[in-house]
Amino acid sequence: MLLNILPQVLVDGLTLGFMYAVVALGYTMVYGILEFINFAHGEIFMVGAFVGTEVLLISDSLGALEGMNPYVAFFLTLVIAMALTGGLGVLIERVAYRPLRGAPRLVPLISAIGVSFLLQDLVRFTEAIARNEFYLNTPALFSGSISLGIASIPTKGFIVIVLAIVMMIALTLFINKTKWGIAMRAVAQDQSTASLMTINVDKVIMLTFLIGSSLGGATGVLFSQNYGTIDPYIGFILGLKAFTAAVLGGIGNLRGAMVGGVLLGLLESLSGAYMGPLTNGAFGAEYKDVFAFSILILVLLFKPEGLFGEAVKEKV
Repeated sequence: MLLNILPQVLVDGLTLGFMYAVVALGYTMVYGILEFINFAHGEIFMVGAFVGTEVLLISDSLGALEGMNPYVAFFLTLVIAMALTGGLGVLIERVAYRPLRGAPRLVPLISAIGVSFLLQDLVRFTEAIARNEFYLNTPALFSGSISLGIASIPTKGFIVIVLAIVMMIALTLFINKTKWGIAMRAVAQDQSTASLMTINVDKVIMLTFLIGSSLGGATGVLFSQNYGTIDPYIGFILGLKAFTAAVLGGIGNLRGAMVGGVLLGLLESLSGAYMGPLTNGAFGAEYKDVFAFSILILVLLFKPEGLFGEAVKEKV
């Protein structure tokens, strides 16, 4: 009986894991260059979900969705959400992080937490005024499922996986093959030396926030389509889990963030499905979050550099 549901559990875990992976990329990109954790990144993901939902709700109220190809509507929604969240990420870097760049690491960390709460309250306040509620149901663009023989995957889940893979491949090619990608790697190695080689460090950091925030916003749209209901607090838990995925893979390592996100999604899905039956009901699916954060504690205790990270050597 337990083995019969395993293929479906793995499919669900992959869908969740790829979302964790894309959000984790935002954390690991910023850490790789500035060596601090942008804890507002989860809220940027949340803003992307709300932007995408509002675009669809407004379009639906105007009748623009009638007769429109759902893939076209989804693509336009994705582009708008990525543009707005990318701009938001750049604004946050310019206002909340750049003035604190030379400060002790704890200072920008506190600033990031403050930005996180600010974004939560701004979205809640805006939605409360506009719609008198802030728990929104996202109009579904896709229905049905794709049969894989031993399991089935909803069409929206399949789109999540495909787009997440496309975004991760595109980011990898950008980092490894383009001039700006080489500049980002140089700044991550040594900002002072990079600036001496005529690299504009401020522009590289701005580009890092632009790309990372755009990916986070796109994932918010994928999340809202996949799960259907959003609120201003979805970025908190998902952001922490994406951060856990980044630490699991090796914070600052792009490949580690991707693998860590997929692994965490699979482990969380497996624990949610099997923990209850294997413990005779002592621990149910509600403990899957505990399982996820237990992994974070174990990684920090026994392999703090993560699966693909390297131990940091102190510079003398």
